[in-house]
Amino acid sequence: MTEGEKIRLVAWSRELRSVHERLRNALLIAQEAAASGEPPGRDLLLFCHGFCAALTGHHEGEDRELFPAIAAEHPELRDTLRKLEQDHSMIGHLIGGLQLAVDSSAGTDELARHLEGIAAIMESHFRYEERQLLSVLETLELDADPGRVLGPL
Repeated sequence: MTEGEKIRLVAWSRELRSVHERLRNALLIAQEAAASGEPPGRDLLLFCHGFCAALTGHHEGEDRELFPAIAAEHPELRDTLRKLEQDHSMIGHLIGGLQLAVDSSAGTDELARHLEGIAAIMESHFRYEERQLLSVLETLELDADPGRVLGPL
């Protein structure tokens, strides 16, 4: 294995950590905008829409590309991957609730509650995913575009 191949293999674990950190930051920006007490303005709505789209794209990429690649190389992780996919579904449901609140011009308190719920589940999910998959990602042989696999962030 060449040094370039080794760097690419290890890069998947770094890519996942990086995407998770950007999503945490995007959520924090949306939460800070909601906590401002100002009536929901364009910035808050934009932050909520952007965060929702980014998180959804990340989970869709994992379900479509990353998890099947992991399952093929590590069948012993299929139960873990199913749990992570269930989390994705639950988070998708919570994002749907936030999106409805945004679309119905809900107040900042309601938007903040939606964001808080998403934050709690998302953080638990990210920590579990990182504990279970980072070491696997350091050796995963997947020749694919990181934006397609982990979402366009």
